[in-house]
Amino acid sequence: MSLFGLGSRNQKTFRPKKNAPSGSKGAQLQKHIDATLGSGNLREAVKLPPGEDFNEWLAVNTVDFFNQVNILYGTLTEFCTQTSCPTMTAGPKYEYRWADGVAIKKPIEVSAPKYVEYLMDWIEAQLDDESIFPQKLGSPFPANFQDVVRTIFKRLFRVYAHIYHSHFQKIVSLKEEAHLNTCFKHFVLFTWEFRLIDKGELAPLQDLVESILQC
Repeated sequence: MSLFGLGSRNQKTFRPKKNAPSGSKGAQLQKHIDATLGSGNLREAVKLPPGEDFNEWLAVNTVDFFNQVNILYGTLTEFCTQTSCPTMTAGPKYEYRWADGVAIKKPIEVSAPKYVEYLMDWIEAQLDDESIFPQKLGSPFPANFQDVVRTIFKRLFRVYAHIYHSHFQKIVSLKEEAHLNTCFKHFVLFTWEFRLIDKGELAPLQDLVESILQC
Protein backbone atom coordinates (compact mmCIF):
# COMPACT_ATOMS: atom_id res chain seq x y z
CA MET A 1 0.00 0.00 0.00
CA SER A 2 1.75 3.13 -1.18
CA LEU A 3 0.14 5.37 1.42
CA PHE A 4 1.71 3.33 4.19
CA GLY A 5 5.06 2.68 2.53
CA LEU A 6 8.20 2.75 4.65
CA GLY A 7 11.82 3.38 3.83
CA SER A 8 13.92 0.43 2.75
CA ARG A 9 15.56 0.03 6.17
CA ASN A 10 12.16 -0.61 7.72
CA GLN A 11 10.71 -3.25 5.48
CA LYS A 12 11.13 -5.78 8.28
CA THR A 13 8.05 -6.64 10.31
CA PHE A 14 7.76 -7.77 13.90
CA ARG A 15 6.43 -11.04 12.44
CA PRO A 16 5.21 -12.17 8.99
CA LYS A 17 2.32 -10.22 7.51
CA LYS A 18 -1.11 -11.82 7.54
CA ASN A 19 -3.20 -12.07 4.40
CA ALA A 20 -6.83 -11.01 4.17
CA PRO A 21 -9.43 -13.80 4.31
CA SER A 22 -9.25 -15.88 1.15
CA GLY A 23 -11.97 -15.99 -1.47
CA SER A 24 -13.14 -13.39 -3.95
CA LYS A 25 -14.95 -11.34 -1.31
CA GLY A 26 -11.88 -10.87 0.90
CA ALA A 27 -9.75 -9.93 -2.10
CA GLN A 28 -12.45 -7.58 -3.38
CA LEU A 29 -12.72 -5.79 -0.04
CA GLN A 30 -8.93 -5.54 0.23
CA LYS A 31 -8.83 -3.90 -3.21
CA HIS A 32 -11.50 -1.46 -2.05
CA ILE A 33 -9.38 -0.57 0.99
CA ASP A 34 -6.28 -0.07 -1.15
CA ALA A 35 -8.16 2.09 -3.66
CA THR A 36 -9.82 4.33 -1.08
CA LEU A 37 -6.61 4.70 0.94
CA GLY A 38 -4.83 5.66 -2.25
CA SER A 39 -7.26 8.55 -2.64
CA GLY A 40 -5.96 9.95 0.65
CA ASN A 41 -9.45 10.38 2.12
CA LEU A 42 -9.27 8.32 5.30
CA ARG A 43 -12.78 9.22 6.45
CA GLU A 44 -14.19 7.68 3.28
CA ALA A 45 -11.80 4.75 3.43
CA VAL A 46 -13.16 3.50 6.76
CA LYS A 47 -16.85 3.52 5.81
CA LEU A 48 -18.67 0.26 5.15
CA PRO A 49 -19.02 -0.05 1.35
CA PRO A 50 -22.67 -0.07 0.23
CA GLY A 51 -24.16 -3.54 0.23
CA GLU A 52 -21.21 -5.20 1.97
CA ASP A 53 -21.41 -7.43 5.04
CA PHE A 54 -20.35 -5.63 8.22
CA ASN A 55 -18.52 -8.62 9.71
CA GLU A 56 -16.57 -9.23 6.50
CA TRP A 57 -15.56 -5.56 6.49
CA LEU A 58 -14.42 -5.86 10.11
CA ALA A 59 -12.48 -9.04 9.35
CA VAL A 60 -10.50 -7.64 6.40
CA ASN A 61 -9.73 -4.42 8.26
CA THR A 62 -8.69 -6.26 11.42
CA VAL A 63 -6.03 -8.09 9.41
CA ASP A 64 -4.99 -4.81 7.79
CA PHE A 65 -4.58 -2.96 11.08
CA PHE A 66 -2.73 -5.90 12.62
CA ASN A 67 -0.25 -5.69 9.75
CA GLN A 68 0.14 -1.93 10.14
CA VAL A 69 0.97 -2.19 13.85
CA ASN A 70 3.20 -5.17 13.10
CA ILE A 71 5.26 -3.07 10.65
CA LEU A 72 5.37 -0.03 12.93
CA TYR A 73 6.53 -1.97 15.96
CA GLY A 74 9.03 -3.86 13.80
CA THR A 75 10.92 -0.59 13.31
CA LEU A 76 11.33 -0.21 17.09
CA THR A 77 12.31 -3.66 18.30
CA GLU A 78 15.95 -2.66 18.79
CA PHE A 79 14.89 0.35 20.89
CA CYS A 80 11.93 -1.12 22.82
CA THR A 81 13.69 -3.61 25.09
CA GLN A 82 13.21 -5.16 28.52
CA THR A 83 15.80 -2.69 29.80
CA SER A 84 14.35 0.47 28.24
CA CYS A 85 10.72 -0.54 28.79
CA PRO A 86 10.51 -2.91 31.78
CA THR A 87 6.73 -2.44 31.96
CA MET A 88 4.08 -1.87 29.29
CA THR A 89 3.14 1.74 29.91
CA ALA A 90 1.55 4.69 28.14
CA GLY A 91 2.96 7.59 30.10
CA PRO A 92 3.18 7.75 33.91
CA LYS A 93 -0.54 7.11 34.55
CA TYR A 94 -1.21 4.01 32.50
CA GLU A 95 0.25 0.52 32.80
CA TYR A 96 -1.04 -2.51 30.93
CA ARG A 97 -0.78 -6.05 32.28
CA TRP A 98 -1.19 -9.13 30.15
CA ALA A 99 -3.83 -11.84 30.38
CA ASP A 100 -5.43 -13.86 27.62
CA GLY A 101 -8.02 -15.66 29.73
CA VAL A 102 -6.64 -19.07 28.72
CA ALA A 103 -2.93 -19.64 29.25
CA ILE A 104 -2.61 -16.57 31.49
CA LYS A 105 -5.82 -15.94 33.37
CA LYS A 106 -4.56 -13.51 36.01
CA PRO A 107 -3.04 -10.28 34.61
CA ILE A 108 0.73 -10.25 34.94
CA GLU A 109 3.26 -7.44 34.76
CA VAL A 110 5.57 -7.85 31.78
CA SER A 111 7.97 -5.68 29.80
CA ALA A 112 6.65 -3.77 26.81
CA PRO A 113 8.32 -6.06 24.23
CA LYS A 114 6.99 -9.13 26.05
CA TYR A 115 3.49 -7.62 26.15
CA VAL A 116 3.59 -6.93 22.41
CA GLU A 117 4.90 -10.46 21.78
CA TYR A 118 2.06 -11.97 23.82
CA LEU A 119 -0.43 -9.69 22.08
CA MET A 120 0.70 -10.48 18.53
CA ASP A 121 0.73 -14.21 19.32
CA TRP A 122 -2.80 -13.93 20.69
CA ILE A 123 -4.11 -11.92 17.71
CA GLU A 124 -2.49 -14.35 15.26
CA ALA A 125 -4.22 -17.22 17.04
CA GLN A 126 -7.58 -15.46 16.62
CA LEU A 127 -6.94 -14.65 12.94
CA ASP A 128 -5.86 -18.24 12.22
CA ASP A 129 -8.90 -19.76 13.96
CA GLU A 130 -11.44 -20.35 11.19
CA SER A 131 -14.24 -20.65 13.73
CA ILE A 132 -13.62 -16.96 14.55
CA PHE A 133 -12.26 -15.56 11.26
CA PRO A 134 -13.78 -17.75 8.50
CA GLN A 135 -11.51 -18.11 5.49
CA LYS A 136 -14.11 -19.37 3.06
CA LEU A 137 -16.59 -17.06 1.36
CA GLY A 138 -20.04 -17.30 2.90
CA SER A 139 -18.94 -19.13 6.05
CA PRO A 140 -20.79 -17.77 9.09
CA PHE A 141 -19.12 -15.58 11.68
CA PRO A 142 -19.50 -16.59 15.34
CA ALA A 143 -21.98 -14.78 17.58
CA ASN A 144 -19.13 -13.25 19.61
CA PHE A 145 -17.15 -12.10 16.55
CA GLN A 146 -17.60 -8.38 17.15
CA ASP A 147 -16.58 -8.78 20.80
CA VAL A 148 -13.35 -10.50 19.70
CA VAL A 149 -12.67 -7.70 17.21
CA ARG A 150 -13.26 -5.04 19.88
CA THR A 151 -10.74 -6.74 22.16
CA ILE A 152 -8.18 -6.91 19.34
CA PHE A 153 -8.56 -3.19 18.57
CA LYS A 154 -8.49 -2.22 22.24
CA ARG A 155 -5.18 -4.02 22.65
CA LEU A 156 -3.71 -2.73 19.38
CA PHE A 157 -4.43 0.79 20.64
CA ARG A 158 -2.18 0.07 23.62
CA VAL A 159 0.75 -0.50 21.26
CA TYR A 160 0.12 2.89 19.65
CA ALA A 161 -0.16 4.48 23.11
CA HIS A 162 3.17 2.98 24.16
CA ILE A 163 4.88 4.06 20.94
CA TYR A 164 3.68 7.65 21.25
CA HIS A 165 4.55 7.97 24.93
CA SER A 166 7.85 6.06 24.99
CA HIS A 167 9.31 6.11 21.49
CA PHE A 168 8.01 9.14 19.61
CA GLN A 169 11.36 10.94 19.66
CA LYS A 170 12.97 7.85 18.13
CA ILE A 171 10.23 7.78 15.48
CA VAL A 172 11.01 11.43 14.71
CA SER A 173 14.75 10.73 14.46
CA LEU A 174 13.95 7.93 11.99
CA LYS A 175 11.80 10.43 10.03
CA GLU A 176 8.78 8.15 10.34
CA GLU A 177 6.42 10.38 12.31
CA ALA A 178 4.27 11.14 9.24
CA HIS A 179 3.83 7.41 8.65
CA LEU A 180 2.99 6.78 12.32
CA ASN A 181 0.52 9.67 12.42
CA THR A 182 -1.22 8.55 9.22
CA CYS A 183 -1.54 4.96 10.45
CA PHE A 184 -2.89 6.11 13.80
CA LYS A 185 -5.34 8.54 12.17
CA HIS A 186 -6.65 5.68 10.02
CA PHE A 187 -6.93 3.47 13.13
CA VAL A 188 -8.79 6.14 15.14
CA LEU A 189 -11.24 6.96 12.34
CA PHE A 190 -12.04 3.28 11.78
CA THR A 191 -12.52 2.43 15.44
CA TRP A 192 -14.60 5.58 15.99
CA GLU A 193 -16.77 4.93 12.92
CA PHE A 194 -17.86 1.57 14.35
CA ARG A 195 -17.48 2.34 18.09
CA LEU A 196 -14.95 -0.43 18.58
CA ILE A 197 -13.07 1.08 21.55
CA ASP A 198 -14.63 2.58 24.67
CA LYS A 199 -13.77 6.23 25.09
CA GLY A 200 -12.12 5.58 28.47
CA GLU A 201 -9.60 3.25 26.82
CA LEU A 202 -8.45 6.13 24.60
CA ALA A 203 -7.50 8.33 27.57
CA PRO A 204 -3.69 7.93 27.22
CA LEU A 205 -3.88 9.64 23.81
CA GLN A 206 -7.07 11.63 24.38
CA ASP A 207 -5.77 14.96 23.04
CA LEU A 208 -4.37 13.35 19.90
CA VAL A 209 -7.54 11.34 19.31
CA GLU A 210 -9.72 14.44 19.71
CA SER A 211 -7.55 16.43 17.31
CA ILE A 212 -7.92 13.66 14.72
CA LEU A 213 -11.70 13.48 15.11
CA GLN A 214 -12.07 17.25 14.85
CA CYS A 215 -10.03 17.59 11.65
